[in-house]
Amino acid sequence: MASSTDMEKGENSLQEEIRELLIPESKAPANLEDAYGAADQIHKSNQGHEWMVYLSTFIAVCGSYEFGCCAGYSSPTQSGMMEDLNLSLAEYSLFGSILTFGAMFGAITSGPIADFIGRKGAMRLSGGFCVAGWFAIYFANGLVSLDIGRLATGYGMGVFSYVVPIFIAEIAPKNLRGALATLNQVMICTGVSVSFIIGTVVTWRALALIALIPCAILFLGLFLIPESPRWLSKMGRQKDSESALQKLRGKDIDISEEAAEIQDYIETLRCLPKAKLLDLFQGRYLRSVIIGVGLMFCQQLGGINGICFYLTSIFDSAGFPSNIGTVVYALIQAPITALGAILIDKAGRKPLLLVSASGLVLGCVLTAFSFYLKVQEIALEASPVLAVTGILVYISSFSVGMGAVPWVVMSEIFPINVKGIAGSLATLVNWFIAWLESYTFNYLMSWSSYGTFLLYGAVNALAIFFIVKVVPETKGKSLEQIQATINA
Repeated sequence: MASSTDMEKGENSLQEEIRELLIPESKAPANLEDAYGAADQIHKSNQGHEWMVYLSTFIAVCGSYEFGCCAGYSSPTQSGMMEDLNLSLAEYSLFGSILTFGAMFGAITSGPIADFIGRKGAMRLSGGFCVAGWFAIYFANGLVSLDIGRLATGYGMGVFSYVVPIFIAEIAPKNLRGALATLNQVMICTGVSVSFIIGTVVTWRALALIALIPCAILFLGLFLIPESPRWLSKMGRQKDSESALQKLRGKDIDISEEAAEIQDYIETLRCLPKAKLLDLFQGRYLRSVIIGVGLMFCQQLGGINGICFYLTSIFDSAGFPSNIGTVVYALIQAPITALGAILIDKAGRKPLLLVSASGLVLGCVLTAFSFYLKVQEIALEASPVLAVTGILVYISSFSVGMGAVPWVVMSEIFPINVKGIAGSLATLVNWFIAWLESYTFNYLMSWSSYGTFLLYGAVNALAIFFIVKVVPETKGKSLEQIQATINA
């Protein structure tokens, strides 16, 4: 903890104050462990005590799995639902796309809700909307009930997309934070893949009931895990914050250093006025906003939702068997995302983003070239092979970095006093671009199939430039250190 002299010096500048609170000058680092402080010595030497962190993360990512169930539901159920309820293609398209509108509304409200009722409360609320939505779909006999249910699951999905990575980032020690936060994307991909596979052997009503299972685990598990210590500290519940932190780190662990660091940082932020949307564009927070929102642009504008939503038609258009391509896609997505989770705290966030974006460019170029060959009627036998190769390179590259890392970085860079409103803005931008891309994909493909993928390749090339110039490396730093550095 900083001395009173340190605090007095820090009053001249928010940045100096935060730095002195986090890295007191009175403690000269004699070696690497001293430089990181006693809290890290505890974490590194007592990793067996972190079982509560792992349990809390597992419970939270049940929400991520539920996200995947929502996103993957419409693809395998289309033919059965249209036949049973006599839906037209336009009606089913409305059912599929309305999910994104619900998610956008969830994104708008997710930050304030998580700040008001807590991270656990927000997950309970989100799960409740998903449960209501799945029951509405299961009992549906017409389009209205289907759309209401789909809208409700979309809302829950939008809240989950914000609160799960935030909760994990706030409970995890920094040596585990990146890997644990990446599990959010791993479980989303797993939920999508499992829904694709199970949906081929069960009815659409049965698949809706199966999607209730992760919600049940989430509701029960939330009674077993603590709330975010940082949120509790922000709400003035210091004793509860220390109790939660003790549970997360182990009953025999000295948490005084880490608890003091969190409390000092919260006290500093309390001196600031309550954040409003326009405050995010002030100099103090502007760089965080540019990084967070910019990464969401990079993630979505590069073509991922258009490719995922219309994967079958892409394979059909390229002349490759769509059933084989879709199964291969489902099988490789989750394992490669898991590989990214292993690498994120070893290689770092920025290198993974750069490798991922470079692979996205290559995948787009290969796919564009395959469609060009088909349009020009050149080497027609090679076109399907190039198409599937390009798509698999694309999804592999996205899964290893661009899918998960932007959410990890977003959960790290915003100070807690603006995290709610800033996180809502970034999540809203993500979902709006996801809708825009999925809406325009078919129009772009009608304009030019190979031109569409060249356009996506160009966006991903610009993403490389953005990552190199703007995005910082956050590996191995506490949340307070990251935010102090960025918001200088």
